[in-house]
Amino acid sequence: NAAESGIVKIKTIAARNTDILAALKENSSEVVQPFLMGCGTKEPKITQLCLAAIQRLMSHEVVSEAAAGNIINMLWQLMENGLEELKLLQTVLVLLTTNTIVHDEVLSKAIVLCFRLHFTKDNITNNTAAATVRQVVTVVFERMVAEDEKFKGLTEEPPAVQGNSNRRSVSSLRPSAKDAYMLFQDLCQLVNADAPYWLVGMTEMTRTFGLELLESVLNDFPEVFLQHQEFSFLPNIKFRQGSSSSASSPAPVEKPYFPICMRLLRVVSVLIKHFYSLLVTECEIFLSLLVKFLDGEKPQWLRAVAVESVHRLCVQPHLLQSFCQSYDMKQHSTKVFRDIVNALGSFIQSLFILPSAGNASQTVSLSGGSVSGSQASGQGGPGAAGAGAGLTTQAAFEYRGTWIPLMNVSVQGSAKYESASVTCVCGVAVFCSCVDAVCVFAVANEVWEEMVNACWCGLLAALSLLLDASTDETATESILKAELSVASLCGRLSLVTPRDAFITAICKASLPPHYALTVLSNAANLSNKGYVSNRVCFSRLITRPFSLYLCVRQLTAKNIQCMRTLLNLAHCHGAYLGTSWQLVLATLQHLVWILGLKPAVGGVLKPGRAVEGPSTVLTTAVMTDLPVISNILSRLFESSQYLDDVSLHHLINALCSLSMEAMEMAYGNNKEPSLFAVAKLLETGLVNMDRIEILWRPLTAHLLEVCQHPNARMREWGAEAITSLIKAGLSFKHEPPLSQNQRLQLLLLNPLKELSNVLHTDIRQKQLECVLQILQNQGDSLGPGWPLVLGVIGAIRNDQGESLIRTAFQCLQLVVTDFLPTMPCMCLQIVVDVAGSFGLQNQELNISLTSIGLLWNISDYFFQRGEAITEELEREEAVLLKQAQDKGEPLNRPFHPAPPFDCLWLCLYAKLGELCVDPRPAVRKSAGQTMFSTIAAHGTLLQPPTWNIVVWKVLFHLLDCVRKSSTTADKEKIESGGGNILIHHSRDTAEKQWAETWVLTLAGVARIFNTRRYLLQQLGDFFKAWEVLLDHIQSAALSKNNEVSLAALKSFQEILQLVTPMKDTDKLDVLAAMDVPPVLMESLQGSGPGRPLVRSDSLAERLVQRYGAQSSLPPPGEELDDSALWWSAWNTWYRIGTECTRPPSGGKDKLVFVPSQPFLTALIQIFPALYQHIAGGFSMEDLKKLGVILHGAVSVPISSDSSPFILPSYMEAVLTSLQEAVLTALDVLQKAICVGLENLQVMYPAIFEQLLLFVEFSCKPPQYGKMETKHVANAKYNQVSLCPAEWVALNYVPFAERSLEVLVDLYHKTACHKAVINEKVLQNIIKTLKIPLGLKYACPAESTWKLAVSSLLKVLSIGLPVARQQASSGKFDTMWPELANAFEDFLFTKSTPPDNRSIQEFQRNEAIDVEVVQLISTEILPFANFIPKEFVGRIMSMLNKGSIHSQSSSFTEAEMDIRMREEFSKVCFETLLQFSFSNKVSTPQEGYISRMALSVLLQRAQDVLRRYVNDERLSGRCPLPRQQVTEIIFVLKAISTLMDSLKKTQPENVDGNVWVQVIALYPTLVECITCSSPEVSSALKDALGPFKDFMQPPVSKVQNGES
Repeated sequence: NAAESGIVKIKTIAARNTDILAALKENSSEVVQPFLMGCGTKEPKITQLCLAAIQRLMSHEVVSEAAAGNIINMLWQLMENGLEELKLLQTVLVLLTTNTIVHDEVLSKAIVLCFRLHFTKDNITNNTAAATVRQVVTVVFERMVAEDEKFKGLTEEPPAVQGNSNRRSVSSLRPSAKDAYMLFQDLCQLVNADAPYWLVGMTEMTRTFGLELLESVLNDFPEVFLQHQEFSFLPNIKFRQGSSSSASSPAPVEKPYFPICMRLLRVVSVLIKHFYSLLVTECEIFLSLLVKFLDGEKPQWLRAVAVESVHRLCVQPHLLQSFCQSYDMKQHSTKVFRDIVNALGSFIQSLFILPSAGNASQTVSLSGGSVSGSQASGQGGPGAAGAGAGLTTQAAFEYRGTWIPLMNVSVQGSAKYESASVTCVCGVAVFCSCVDAVCVFAVANEVWEEMVNACWCGLLAALSLLLDASTDETATESILKAELSVASLCGRLSLVTPRDAFITAICKASLPPHYALTVLSNAANLSNKGYVSNRVCFSRLITRPFSLYLCVRQLTAKNIQCMRTLLNLAHCHGAYLGTSWQLVLATLQHLVWILGLKPAVGGVLKPGRAVEGPSTVLTTAVMTDLPVISNILSRLFESSQYLDDVSLHHLINALCSLSMEAMEMAYGNNKEPSLFAVAKLLETGLVNMDRIEILWRPLTAHLLEVCQHPNARMREWGAEAITSLIKAGLSFKHEPPLSQNQRLQLLLLNPLKELSNVLHTDIRQKQLECVLQILQNQGDSLGPGWPLVLGVIGAIRNDQGESLIRTAFQCLQLVVTDFLPTMPCMCLQIVVDVAGSFGLQNQELNISLTSIGLLWNISDYFFQRGEAITEELEREEAVLLKQAQDKGEPLNRPFHPAPPFDCLWLCLYAKLGELCVDPRPAVRKSAGQTMFSTIAAHGTLLQPPTWNIVVWKVLFHLLDCVRKSSTTADKEKIESGGGNILIHHSRDTAEKQWAETWVLTLAGVARIFNTRRYLLQQLGDFFKAWEVLLDHIQSAALSKNNEVSLAALKSFQEILQLVTPMKDTDKLDVLAAMDVPPVLMESLQGSGPGRPLVRSDSLAERLVQRYGAQSSLPPPGEELDDSALWWSAWNTWYRIGTECTRPPSGGKDKLVFVPSQPFLTALIQIFPALYQHIAGGFSMEDLKKLGVILHGAVSVPISSDSSPFILPSYMEAVLTSLQEAVLTALDVLQKAICVGLENLQVMYPAIFEQLLLFVEFSCKPPQYGKMETKHVANAKYNQVSLCPAEWVALNYVPFAERSLEVLVDLYHKTACHKAVINEKVLQNIIKTLKIPLGLKYACPAESTWKLAVSSLLKVLSIGLPVARQQASSGKFDTMWPELANAFEDFLFTKSTPPDNRSIQEFQRNEAIDVEVVQLISTEILPFANFIPKEFVGRIMSMLNKGSIHSQSSSFTEAEMDIRMREEFSKVCFETLLQFSFSNKVSTPQEGYISRMALSVLLQRAQDVLRRYVNDERLSGRCPLPRQQVTEIIFVLKAISTLMDSLKKTQPENVDGNVWVQVIALYPTLVECITCSSPEVSSALKDALGPFKDFMQPPVSKVQNGES
């Protein structure tokens, strides 16, 4: 019936309404009725049919609220009857999910129905019901959420909520919310085993199911509880209930306890997760409980459950943050967060502690008995069995025999907890990774610090252990990622200890197993303190020498993975590493060492050859990773450019300390040192070039230390690094550029300078190569860096070896040739110093010499750019002067008061001066020549006052040094000049070599005094300088070295050839004399030899500058008074002469020094030049001094070695140059006297005296002290005796003869001078000539007496007339006896002629005698009345003696002599006769002479005749010698002549005696008649004939008048 009425109803509705469904819904109660009744039949088929129909109606949403209630009731009945249970559940589900019309009691009844079905006997029904309940509960809350969405926009004022939560309903809630509220409240009641308020009809309920439902609601719909105040009380209640129930659960009964406990913990973790903010206090209690559950004493399953809960909380970063804020950071509150972490840590550690054998057997296995190696029952199977071979491929953790596999399971559902530990760790990892993200939030740093401080120890312990144990790459990656994140966070928070601890852990894991075990044995100590010491230990590991790690190193893939993490850490979080860089870099260093990476250019590490020492086993995987790691390493240091300044400093400091450790290890160790740190310092410096200033000092300071290391490889890289950095720094495009940033440029160059202090040659070599490259690349832009660069070039020492000095010198050459114009002028002085220091180094002679050439080039540059340099230097000077004045200090500059440009020259001269006293002769010579050439060529550029410094500080200082060195030089012979060079004997001792230097220097200074005298005389102390120069000349001249002494005199000569300064009027003449074209004199443009000159140095200007306007010229008409200079020079000359000609006083054995001939010659040759300047004041006193010296000089003997070169051969009569010089000196004097004033003529006698001394030398050579000398040449014997004597006296004959000639000449000119007459010069001459005349044939040279005779004749021919004139004055009285003696000694010499004389020679000698007699007959006898009688008498007796031939008994030598002088006798006789015939007797005097002459003649005739008669008689038949015959004929002729004369003479003129003598002749004549010679007979006839005139009868005597 019901069905039929229902069908009718439906038809009606269908017919009436367009919207059939809506109409059906209104009438649904009637429509549904038949089905409900059908179900009531309890007939299975009908019931099924009805339920299906109802479901269809529900699915079309045509069931009204009332109909729904009826349906639920009907379903309830079916449930109670146990019919169609699954269909029922299906129907309820459809009803509740398709619409929202079921509320309140109806809904509660439907839910209860599902619950009731859950507890049937049928498993399928139970499970389906459980699923349905879950879905229904979810639907109820979903409805509420939908309702809230619907009413979202409408805000209602919620009424005040009552505190009573036990009400059946909450009036303020909307329908769906109310349902949800009631449902949740009753679920809580049921779980607590209390009666439900709303779910009326519940018969049975399990806590486990209730807890699961609560968990799903709380988990899925947290917003419901948070948005509705009414709901917010519920979790609170629930929490309290849950906590108490779980705490009070009976411990011993395990079966029911575990499922409830597990679900309860899950619920609570959901509560904490979602409703922490509502349940702060309750959470603290619960979390503390949770930590306790992790305790090792608790059952494994409970710990596992707790771990899972903790994991759920740990994946909520904000939650952990809240824990920390709410508990850990509050005083007197549990440190929940720390406890959680520590508990987890100890839990993980406990897993890897092997259980004892007893424990293992008691391990409970859960989950349907499967042994899965979980943490809950993990130690059962694999723990005991070890790592089974079948399980090796599985991802797992393995540690000291404990093996825990890693399984992926869903944590949500089952009771399998295999991966709990890993999930926990992953939770921590998630926490860590969230740390970075959360850092960004505006959370106070102290929260993070607190969190880190609370958790880091536990975290580290757990993570390190897991990392050690992990065998799976992914797991390892997660763990490393976690460690990396914490380390990075700690870094950001500046928490040093934890940061270092985590980094240490990663570092340890990066190195091979056991690598650091010895050192890190205390790693187990996980306390905070432990980690501090851990870091210390780790760095100690780095400092241990590699030789300790000699076991085989196997680098695993895990090590490489950790290493990559470490690199990643450094790369991405380098800014936060701070001091931990030390750890990171130390580890990287070891890795590099293990992998055998070697530094290459720029500090990049490249795989090198295998390292000697420990054998490293590299798996193929590692080998393939090598380039990658090398690349990452490089990128790491490249990325340092993105670090901030502080972090960069940390990196640099770490690298430096690492390098220090490597250096310590390399001491005393020949193994390859670790170059990692040095290479990376270089790389870091190169990539941070844009801000190099901030890291330059620490970086280079350390590299400089490395450069001093004894290990060559270490040093080499230190130098490589520092030089590369400097080059890179200089070539980098800085902002502003270096040219505008001098400070930076000097900063960059400074380490280059510091390298100079390193003693190792290889370092200096690198340094100099660097300088060379800098010069080649940046030389033009060095600017203020020049002093530093030049300092480096100049920092050479003699112990550095040739190659180094050569490199440095290359740099200097480059500077001098290319860069002088570009450098600041202030640096030119440094260039000079540096070039000088190369000259002074003694390693490489050629460099020294070349550097002197460079100094010449530099001087040329100064000369060419003089104007520009002067300007710039003066600008600089002004600045410096101002600075000095501001500081109140004097300007500190060498040669200060001089102008700066002059100072530059002075520095150059001073440096050359130093080189002039170098120990090496070649250097000295070159430097000396350069210095004097420079002063000569460019000296005109100096200001006059500067010359003062040149003279005193440069030239005289140099002379002093050279003199000192020369006098103390060694006389040892030097065998060779290095190598195979032979040394000439004139340079084979140091003394001789220094002599050369002395010569050069003195000559140079003298030349400057000569050429620049005008300039020098403007200086105030020229006279003093002159004196000093003369003193130097004197000491050199008196040097025992011939070369020096001779050169000194040459210099003396040079300074004496000076000209007096000229006046303006003379200037043009001089210019003309210098061959300056007139045009140039006018114009100022001109060019010097070889190079065009800048305007300021045009030739004419320089000449004017040299001679003119600048220097104060004397006013016209005034000459500079030089006499003092010349007298000073004369005194010096006299001192030199006196010293060197003083004979040695010592005995025979003493070594004596005898000056050489050339020296003496030069000395004497100086006098004429000197005399020109002092002639005006030259006094008698000076003349005497001169005489002493001339005499001394001529007396000096010569050494037997040099005699063959100086002495003429004995046949030549040649003067030595010395003798010529002496005569020249006297000649100059006498000429000066001749043209000089009358008062000078008193000097003539002195000159005569001097000449006469010299004349005496011909017969009496002078003695030189007590020295024994040999006279080599003696004309008498025509032979040279080679004597053993050391010294040889000269052949003085030519000299004496020349002196005699000069003397005669002079006398010729001066015979009438008063002084000559008064001083009895003529007498002295005669007296001197008497010596050779007396010696005659005994003279050393025959020419001497012949010259003496001719000279005497000449002198007498001039002197006798003067003597006659002055007869009355008596001035010549003493002369006559001398003259008589001279005649007598000569005409009747005691010496005998040599045997080998030819007749011609005898005849020539006789002719000379004849000349003397003729002089007597012409010059003396005719003027007998003016001549003393005694003298005349002696003359007559001499004539007489000469005219008489005395007969000797045999033909002896004497007889021959007489025989040979026939002509002489004849002349004597004639002279006698001449005076006897004289009829001009006008005075008694003359008569007296005639009588005397006649008497002598007759006497002589008598003698000759008698002798002839005797000889004739004795000779018998033999004829007499021809000479005798001639003589007798001559006598006979003379007698006839006499007879004639007597006839003519007045009888009164004839003395009675004469008659007596004449008559007495007659008998003798008669006796001669017997002669046999017809010639004699003829002559006899002539002689006898005149007697007839005198034959008269005797007059009768009349006596007494009688005849």
